[in-house]
Amino acid sequence: MKAGFFYPLALSLLCITTPQTQASELERKDRSWTFSILFENDLFADTDRQYTNGIKLTWISPDLTRYREQVPVWGQPLVNRLPFIHEQGIQRNVAFSIGQKIFTPTDIARRDLINEDRPYAGWLYGAMALHNKTSRQLDSMEIQAGLIGPSSLAEHAQNFVHKTRDIDEAEGWENQLNNEPGLAFIYERKWRRRLTPQLRHRGSDLITHAGAAVGNVYVYGNAGAEIRYGWNIPTDFGTSLIRPGGDTHAPSDSSDPRYQTDRSSFSAYLFAAVSGRIVGRDIFLDGNTFSDSHSVDKKHLVGDALIGVSLLSGRFKLSYAQVYRSKEFDQQRDSSNFGSISLAYSY
Repeated sequence: MKAGFFYPLALSLLCITTPQTQASELERKDRSWTFSILFENDLFADTDRQYTNGIKLTWISPDLTRYREQVPVWGQPLVNRLPFIHEQGIQRNVAFSIGQKIFTPTDIARRDLINEDRPYAGWLYGAMALHNKTSRQLDSMEIQAGLIGPSSLAEHAQNFVHKTRDIDEAEGWENQLNNEPGLAFIYERKWRRRLTPQLRHRGSDLITHAGAAVGNVYVYGNAGAEIRYGWNIPTDFGTSLIRPGGDTHAPSDSSDPRYQTDRSSFSAYLFAAVSGRIVGRDIFLDGNTFSDSHSVDKKHLVGDALIGVSLLSGRFKLSYAQVYRSKEFDQQRDSSNFGSISLAYSY
C-alpha cells in the first residue's frame, strides 16, 4: 500500500498540506510511514475462551513537524493548539488504526446464558492518535470509536475462522452484549532508558509506561515496564499488545536498524514485560451502558506478563510474545493465556 494515499488524509486532519519533493537519506526517516499488523489468539495456547481473538492494523505517519510552516493561513490556529507543537526537538506523528476484539465464555458449546461466565462480546473500532516523541520519551493521545454487539461482526469473524480451521462453532452468540456505540479517550506516556551500552552491537534497555483511559468502553489507569536484551536493539518503544496507546513500532531516530544499510540493519533481541491496570469500567465484563445485559463481577486489579522475541531485517520487524493475563472477574476459573504476533514495515 503506497504512502501517497495516506499523506493527504494525515495532513488534512492536521490542516497540513505537503508538496512532493526529493528527500535525502538524512530526511528519509522524516518521510517514513510505518504500517503494522497485530494478531492475537488463544489458539497459540491451545485454548478457546475469554479474550479469544484480536486483530489491529495501524498506519503511523512520518514526522509532521517540518510541514508546519506549509499550513494554510486558515489552518494555523488549529495547528498552534496541538499539544506540544511549540516544543523543540520533538517528532509529531499521526496514527490511524482499525481493529476488532472478540470475547467468549469458556464453554462455547452451550447455547444458554452462562451466568457465572463472561458475556459473549465483540468490539469493532477505528482510532486516531497523536504521538509526540523523542528517542527517550513518547506521549500518545488516542481516540477510539466503534461498535459493540452484533454490529461488531465478532460472531461472523469467529465462526469464519472456526470453519476455516474445521473447529466447532461457538453456539452462544445469541447471548452477546447488545448493540452500543463505544467511545474511549486514552493518554499514555512511555520512557525509554538504555541500561547498558551497545558493546559490539549488544545491549539492553528499559521501557516504562503509565496512562489512563475514560469512556463507556473502558475506565482504567495503567502502568508497566519492558526490558529488552539483544543485538542492535531498535530505537522504538518496544513491542506492545493490542491495546489503546500501544502503537510503538515506529523508529524514533536515524540510528534505528531500519535506516541502516550495513550489518547494523539486522536486529534480534529477547524481551519480557509486565503491565498492570486498575479497572473502573470494562464494558466486556460490566455489560451494556444504556441497556440491560449479562454481566459479571470484575476484578479491579488485572495484570499481564509476557515474554517474546523480535527480529528486524531491512525495513521489517517481526515479533512474537506469549502472554499470561490474571483473572479478570470473580467467577473466572483460570487465568488467560494467548499468543501475540506482530509485523511492522517502515517505508
